[in-house]
Amino acid sequence: MDSSGEVKYIAIEGVIGSGKTTLARKLRDKLNAELILEQFEANPFLEKFYMDRKRFAFQTQMFFLINRYKQQEILNQGNLFTEYTVCDYIFDKDRIFAYLNLSGEELKLYESIFPLLARNLRKPDLVVFLQSGLDRLMYNIKMRGRKIERGITRSYIEELSEAYNHFFFRYSDTPLIILNSTDIDFVNNEQDFEELYKQIFRKDRGVTEYFKPEARKSGLTDA
Repeated sequence: MDSSGEVKYIAIEGVIGSGKTTLARKLRDKLNAELILEQFEANPFLEKFYMDRKRFAFQTQMFFLINRYKQQEILNQGNLFTEYTVCDYIFDKDRIFAYLNLSGEELKLYESIFPLLARNLRKPDLVVFLQSGLDRLMYNIKMRGRKIERGITRSYIEELSEAYNHFFFRYSDTPLIILNSTDIDFVNNEQDFEELYKQIFRKDRGVTEYFKPEARKSGLTDA
């Protein structure tokens, strides 16, 4: 799809703690859209992975790969009751984690499976990548206090941030908005949210857009 096409399927992406799920929910409410959320809490290996990445990387990765595929496959069937779909991840991001955490024969096995699953899945009409500073990400992770995330280290989030930036600065599969979300509050500041909303549906939006509303003094979100 080119940037001038209709936007019906929006995917929000970003590092853990960037606020992608919160933004996805706000867009769902605004558009009365179908909402698809990543089911991270269903992964029985995830908490162990944060404690011992090397030991539990492959199990964690393969569970997410299959689970994400099952969710995304539903999109191919369409929805008769909603015009819009909002998702808080893209299937292709699975590879970011695979290349960060797998190596050797495990990565080869993963790469033999991933293309078979990815080739028939629907692509978003637009991806919004939430880019955020490391301090902000760690603060948000700490404030939400999820038990499953207690083992997340600053060094892992730093590695993940670098991997996400590398991926999205070279991303060309769909139209893309890169949003620096460190100093804005699209959750509590309706002006920030409305500016982003208008950017998503702007008719003259480019294939890749860098979007940063002017920071305001109304306070930042913990989301």
